Amino acid sequence: MATESNKVILLCAGGTGGHLFPAESLAVVLNARGITVDLATDHRAAHFKFPARNVHLIPSATLRGRDPLSIVKTAALLTYGTWKAGRVLKRVRPAAVVGFGGYPTVPPMMAATMKNIPSVLHEQNGVMGRANRMLAARVTAIATGFRTLKNADAALQDKITFTGNPVRPAVLAAAAGAYDSPQAGGTLKLLVFGGSQGARVMSEIVPEALEQVAPALRARLSVVQQARPEDLDDVRATYARLGVSATCEPFFSDLPARMAAAHLIVSRSGASTVAELAAIGRPAILVPLPHALDQDQLANAGVLESAGGAITVVQRDFTPERLAADLARLAAAPDQLTAMAAAAKSAGTLDAAERLADLVMKVAGI
Repeated sequence: MATESNKVILLCAGGTGGHLFPAESLAVVLNARGITVDLATDHRAAHFKFPARNVHLIPSATLRGRDPLSIVKTAALLTYGTWKAGRVLKRVRPAAVVGFGGYPTVPPMMAATMKNIPSVLHEQNGVMGRANRMLAARVTAIATGFRTLKNADAALQDKITFTGNPVRPAVLAAAAGAYDSPQAGGTLKLLVFGGSQGARVMSEIVPEALEQVAPALRARLSVVQQARPEDLDDVRATYARLGVSATCEPFFSDLPARMAAAHLIVSRSGASTVAELAAIGRPAILVPLPHALDQDQLANAGVLESAGGAITVVQRDFTPERLAADLARLAAAPDQLTAMAAAAKSAGTLDAAERLADLVMKVAGI
C-alpha cells in the first residue's frame, strides 16, 4: 500500500509524440489527483514540455541487426539502462511504474519488475508492439487503447483492461465542437498530415491528386497540409500554380483545433492520430505506414474503418488517381461525410485518461 511519502508514479515513454502524448494526458490527471509524476524517457524528449516533477533520461536501444555484434551491443546497452533505471527507482521510490511503449521503456519497466514494484503497460495500438510483448508477462496489469488487441497471448487476458487511448487537453477542448457539415457547392476543408515527423508520400500524392480533380471541386478546396521542410517549397508551388487555397507548414502546434475545423482528413494512422480523430469525430482517409514490423497502423485504421468513420487505403493503392476519385465521391456526398464524422465520434473514449488513472492508482494501492 502506498503512503503519503511515496505517492509518486513513474511514467516511462519513448521520446516521440505517439508515446509521450498519452503519457502526458495521464500525468495531467494524476497531478490533478494530488499524485506526483516523474518521467523516464530518452534524449528525443529533451524539448518536450512534460508535466513531470523530474525527467530521467535512461539509456536504451532498439535491435537493428541480427548479427552477433548488434545483438551483444543492444543487450549491453539495455543491461546498462536497466542498472541506471534501478538507481532512479531507488531514489524516486514510486508506488507504481507505467510504460507507454517504445524501447526506452524496457529498462525502467524491467528494473521495476525485478524490484517487485507494481507496474502497468499501456498499449496504444490495435496490435501489441515488440517492446510491450517483451514486458507483458512480467507486469501487474495491461491497459489497452482499443477494445481488441491482436497477438496478445491468451495467458495475458486476465491482466488486460480496456481504458482507451488518453488524449491531450487540447484534443478534449477540440472535441467539444460539433462537426460543421460541408454544404453542397460550398468550401471543403481538407487537412493533410503524416504524423509528428511528416510523411513524404503525402507531399508526393496529394498535390498531384488535386491537380486531377475537376476544376469546380478544386476551386472549393481549402487545404491545410503538413509537409517536411525539404518538400515544403514544391508543395506550396504546386498549390499556387493550381490556384488552390492552401496553408502548408512543417509543423502545426494547434493540430487538434485544425482537425476540428476540417471536413475531411488525410493522414497516417498512428495510435494517437486515430484516438484524436475518434475523440474529435472527424472523417478520414487513412494511409497506414507500410513497413512497420507489427503492422500496427493497419490495425489501428481497421478499428476506425470498422466503426464507419474512416476509409483505409494501403500505401501501394494510395495513388493520385485513387485519391482524386475518393475526394470527388466524398465531396459530392456531404451526408456521407457527416455520417462518417458521427461514426468516428462513436469510437472515441473521452475519459480514457481518467480510466487509466483509476487502473494505475488501483495497482499502486493509492
